[in-house]
Amino acid sequence: MIHVTDLTLQVGEFRLENVSFEIPTGHYCVLMGKTGTGKTTVLEAIAGLTPVSSGTIRLGELDVTELHPRQRNIGYVPQDGALFTTMSVADHLAFALRIRRTDSADIEARVSELATLLEITPLLERTIHGLSGGERQRVALGRALSFRPPTLLLDEPLSALDDETHGQMCDLLENVQQQTGVTILHVSHREQEAQRLAQSILRIENGSFQLTQGDRPVPKRDEQPADPGPGESISVDESNGSSTVDIPRTEPDN
Repeated sequence: MIHVTDLTLQVGEFRLENVSFEIPTGHYCVLMGKTGTGKTTVLEAIAGLTPVSSGTIRLGELDVTELHPRQRNIGYVPQDGALFTTMSVADHLAFALRIRRTDSADIEARVSELATLLEITPLLERTIHGLSGGERQRVALGRALSFRPPTLLLDEPLSALDDETHGQMCDLLENVQQQTGVTILHVSHREQEAQRLAQSILRIENGSFQLTQGDRPVPKRDEQPADPGPGESISVDESNGSSTVDIPRTEPDN
């Protein structure tokens, strides 16, 4: 569950006030609004990348408002994917698990599981050079899912794809959500994309937030995914060869 209450966000001259909404556990929610309405700002506030002036953010039963990004246990895919040219596809899928010092056999098994789920097994030994846009998005999604986060944030993950690849990725995202039960908040400009994927749609208009039911039904699940406890949101700064854990920041769309 993502529960935002009376949130105020200030980024430069841009300001959002009294932001409140709740996304139930296991739902796929698409966040929509015109350019400049604050979609990315809201996403980054939940991820811990944009400071909160007031209000609260809860993930499940945990108040994460003041927690560092790496303590929020969120999978995050920024607009550019933030992939690394020196790492193979398999290395990307394994990265968050290596940071957590997961057993090698478990890492190998999880990489294989993700590659099968995302249909990228033939790509595991390749680097990012030469991969198509859809293949890159699959790798970015796999890296975000690798440590089984209960919450996944996607910032316009399909915006640069052609129509055929876009349709394939919509199918993939729907399947991933059904298979994992992860709670997803997905920023998009495309009405058709929202109607295709969303179980709920959160719209921003004139600073107001309205949550409505989407076209895709919520499947009944025997077990809901566990709500998060303290964990780490993962990405990497590899510019100096270190393994510093941090989430890459994108410029807010305001």
